[in-house]
Amino acid sequence: MTCETIATDAAPAAIGPYAQAVKANGMLFCSGQIALDPATGELVAGGVAAQTERVMENIAAVLAAAGTGVGQVVKTTIFLTDMGDFGAVNEIYGRCFADHKPARSTVAVRSLPRGALVEIEVVALA
Repeated sequence: MTCETIATDAAPAAIGPYAQAVKANGMLFCSGQIALDPATGELVAGGVAAQTERVMENIAAVLAAAGTGVGQVVKTTIFLTDMGDFGAVNEIYGRCFADHKPARSTVAVRSLPRGALVEIEVVALA
């Protein structure tokens, strides 16, 4: 099996010892994205809606760097620090995926890196 590390300046650099994504056997495994602005490395302001928009932009950038896109995503996992934010996140998520409906899990967590309110990871066809 051959693994290819995917990295792009269009998404935030990893904040730990991991890759933005790894391509293996026709699949792309993307690390969770939080709402870091790739230009500044800072968490975007504006609450969960603004953070979700930035997360989806970061995901799209990583997918593009791997030569794929949101239409090839087969599974997502959403991590929320407050399930009360589910509706706002779901609305933006749904708009970003449009008619494509990947499998999905949503999990409430106590906290996320850098004080983020939402983190999303994806698995896609590469």
